[in-house]
Amino acid sequence: MAEGLFSANRRIIAGMLVNLFSSICIVFINKWIYVHYGFPNMTLTLVHFVVTWLGLYICQRMDIFAPKSLPIRKIVWLALSFCGFVAFTNLSLQNNSIGTYQLAKAMTTPVIILIQTTYYKKTFSTKIKLTLVPITFGVILNSYYDVRFNVLGTVFATLGVLVTSLYQVWVGAKQHELQVNSMQLLYYQAPLSSAFLLCIIPLFEPLTGDGGIFGPWSLPALVTVLFSGVVAFLVNLSIYWIIGNTSAVTYNMFGHFKFCITLTGGYLLFHDPLSLNQSCCVGGNFT
Repeated sequence: MAEGLFSANRRIIAGMLVNLFSSICIVFINKWIYVHYGFPNMTLTLVHFVVTWLGLYICQRMDIFAPKSLPIRKIVWLALSFCGFVAFTNLSLQNNSIGTYQLAKAMTTPVIILIQTTYYKKTFSTKIKLTLVPITFGVILNSYYDVRFNVLGTVFATLGVLVTSLYQVWVGAKQHELQVNSMQLLYYQAPLSSAFLLCIIPLFEPLTGDGGIFGPWSLPALVTVLFSGVVAFLVNLSIYWIIGNTSAVTYNMFGHFKFCITLTGGYLLFHDPLSLNQSCCVGGNFT
């Protein structure tokens, strides 16, 4: 019994470490792609979806997991929320400093608790509820002191938080409802999300010429984009795995440890401004 519990905890810790490093890495890679190559946002999201499915297909061929037939109508809303989750968070990253982008994501935890309390009648301890106070205060304070604050970035960040919260709640709910593991659910959901995104990309982004998916991209740009797809595969898989084995709230509480690293990286790599007040906001999210 004790040995089985230790083994389960060890797997959870391993999954969290994979998510920690891949999540931090994907933020910096995507920001690099936007700043240095100007690669279109939705197209980059589509690349991430396709590479995620290809990675899962390879895992399935290697007998790492067995696919389970799922009714499409059961995962349509999950697939749509996945599109919104990735697209809006990438747009937030594109239009905000890395510090503001990462701190805005902290609001996902309060929104998830609100959704689960209101619609799923789930209860949380007073200690968990009290942690929401410094998180919320830190995000508001950061927005006030962010010298690159802009309305468009705030809109994308807000939409990203709302859609991400729904997505993460549904990830856990669907795994339990359909009795599938993280790989089985993502295996069907990723291509469905790709199909949705493929239909709307021509409406918002050019297909050819400068800035189009079939434009004259340099080899370093293409390699970086493909590499970001591989990292996105690890991010998506680890999100599903952690939520399926713990909860959406646990995942987001763990995610607060990424703040200091991403803020420091944004300051060093992209010269994002970081005031003392914003640094204190990050500290508030760790209390």
